[in-house]
Amino acid sequence: MKRLAALVLPAIRWDPAAGFEPALPAVEAALALGVGGFIVFGGERGAVRALTRRIASAAPHPLLVASDFERGAGQQVAGLTALPPAMAVASLGEPALAEAAAITAAEARDVGVAWAFAPVADLDAEPSNPIVQTRALGADPDTVGRAAAAWVASCQAAGVLACAKHFPGHGRTTADSHDALPAVAAPRAALEADLAPFRRAVAAGVAGVMTAHVAYPALDPSGVAATHSRPILDGLLRRELGFDGLVVTDALIMEGAVRGTGEREGAVRALAAGCDLLLYPRDVAGVVDAIEAAAASGALDARRLEASLARRRTASGRAAAPHPLDDAALARHRERAGALARAAVRLERGEARAVRGAVDLVVVDDDAGGAYPVPPRTAFAEALAARGVRVEGGGGGGGGGERVVVVFAEVRGSKGRAALSAESRRRLAEALAAPATVVLCAHPRLAAEIPGRGPVWCAWSGDVVMQRAAAERLLAP
Repeated sequence: MKRLAALVLPAIRWDPAAGFEPALPAVEAALALGVGGFIVFGGERGAVRALTRRIASAAPHPLLVASDFERGAGQQVAGLTALPPAMAVASLGEPALAEAAAITAAEARDVGVAWAFAPVADLDAEPSNPIVQTRALGADPDTVGRAAAAWVASCQAAGVLACAKHFPGHGRTTADSHDALPAVAAPRAALEADLAPFRRAVAAGVAGVMTAHVAYPALDPSGVAATHSRPILDGLLRRELGFDGLVVTDALIMEGAVRGTGEREGAVRALAAGCDLLLYPRDVAGVVDAIEAAAASGALDARRLEASLARRRTASGRAAAPHPLDDAALARHRERAGALARAAVRLERGEARAVRGAVDLVVVDDDAGGAYPVPPRTAFAEALAARGVRVEGGGGGGGGGERVVVVFAEVRGSKGRAALSAESRRRLAEALAAPATVVLCAHPRLAAEIPGRGPVWCAWSGDVVMQRAAAERLLAP
């Protein structure tokens, strides 16, 4: 076992065909090294619970098991509750956010996840941002700050650590840090707005802050990513904002983390800059060897490393123990998620027309063909059919039903853009040659790209919970 391995959090990914079994040899090797935790992607409820119990019993110390639960535990774990996107819930006010956070935390504990990588504290500041959009809580710094603080307080009161991300703010980028090292050219005065939600999250006692693989020349003229910037992490986050919790990198597999450095050197630079934990490296053993060597040579300050180890131990002690939920509790969570989703669906343009009898359905899918699978596109039609509406496809209008055009165009990693593609705009123009109601499963500002003056409902995303909610709102506007 290597002592500094406790500062590394590898990933465990679910294989839809084989479950967690293919990942277990790498997990066991990481446990033998002495890693400090894991980030879990995907899985079924029972399998995730079994996995977290297994790794907890095999670990030499308490682990921090984390997951991206921005849209509830159901975002990652099948069988748990999927919630609307953060911006959709935030549109309903802070009590709704607190409820969403409490549901998320309860279900995280159900499967042994101690740390939810949420909330996104970035501002929705740049319309062409390809990766933040509806993941943000809004655009106004004060509103987002209060919303982030409400989410943090509720999540942590329920026993699960929260994590504000991506410091000092990913909302102004026009590139995705998965694919590039973006740079934000805004002056320091403008960046004060971006910092405001993080200040509120820190004041609320947030357990963790995740760094952005983004450069901010106004904060650090060297042009390195915030993840590698001592002026940003040590000077701004630690000293100016007064944060003494865990600073965790965004995933080290991302291009913004390794551009110009490589994974091992980038990991060392991140710790030297003020990060405590290294998230999701590909070469776990190589990264551990690199930071051990840097510590032995004096390239990494021993006192800083001790402080990081202590913060990890403190954080793992703050998280409540796993607590299985009964079926009745899960049913209540799903009911509340549906209610939040229905409340969030809103008429963005035009006058609502109630759907009756039959629907002539057209789907314009701007998200198809990307690197990651999309949610099922059938939930909207199924929800209408379950309520007695005859659903016909093709948009031909021959069935005499109300024409409804569903547009899927949400934020997706590797998509590389925020606007609709030329092909999607062409298909929309064709579909809207005749009067129709549009259901926009995307950021509400994309309503400006919808031709005509007919009604446009905003459903925020293509998640199943939002498709169902949109169908129900069309039936009773």
